[in-house]
Amino acid sequence: MFQPKPHSAIFVGPGSGQLDGEPLAFMPMPRDLSTARAPALPAPGVLATQVGALGALRAALSALERRLSREAVEPIELGALTDGERLLVSQLLGEGEVAAVVSGDLGARAHESIYAGVWRVLHRDAGMRDTIEVGGFPRSIVAAARADGRALAPPAAIAPEGTMNAPALIEELRARARAWQSGRTNGAAHVINLSLLPLTPGDGLYLEQQLGRGRVMVLSRGYGNCRIINTQVAGVWRVTYFNSQDAVILDTLEVGDVPEVACAARQDLEDSAERLAELLQWVGGA
Repeated sequence: MFQPKPHSAIFVGPGSGQLDGEPLAFMPMPRDLSTARAPALPAPGVLATQVGALGALRAALSALERRLSREAVEPIELGALTDGERLLVSQLLGEGEVAAVVSGDLGARAHESIYAGVWRVLHRDAGMRDTIEVGGFPRSIVAAARADGRALAPPAAIAPEGTMNAPALIEELRARARAWQSGRTNGAAHVINLSLLPLTPGDGLYLEQQLGRGRVMVLSRGYGNCRIINTQVAGVWRVTYFNSQDAVILDTLEVGDVPEVACAARQDLEDSAERLAELLQWVGGA
């Protein structure tokens, strides 16, 4: 199971200068979470006999349709399926562009399928629970991020030595996080572009100390490589974009719900419902 690796000064961005004569390095884009694997489908006659796997897909389609009607939907439990049936479900769903992991003994691992908004989630709790979740982003991963949340520490009377912009950024984040937690926002994320700011090594250390790092890491390759990490302040996320050489091209802090780059939109859910219905009709399972 992939575990995010700890590293130092994760909040130091481009333009921050050098430390001991060496450029400050970013954590490289993780490669442990694979993405974008199209399923290899068995023959329709073979699939039609797999009642358990097809039942799970029908339940996923029903959940998509109810979600599009703005109804609440619950995770689809796969624990009653045989190992072979769960393997077939994985084969039929494939792997899409977004993956997430919650570290810790009671963590989880999620992977969006090729049907955007249909997620396979493995929970490291009793018996390694196996589920399908339908929606913009898995609720279980969101719950883990919220559970990490705490309030920012009171501001220091005197700015810590070596800092320049970090104390002002913390106060901006404090106000925005408080507004988000109380619901006094229009729903749009507030974004701070660290790539455009001069940040000293002291700024990076201070931001890391104040915000901390949560248990959730999300990788998205839908619009280029993107890594999302929740901080220990509820609603505050670190979002970093990489080019094809794994060099950082944009580094931000976002205040809001799960960053949009990781979420399936309503149009995605509509497309997934249509394509999943076509698959079930193809195997005669609808």
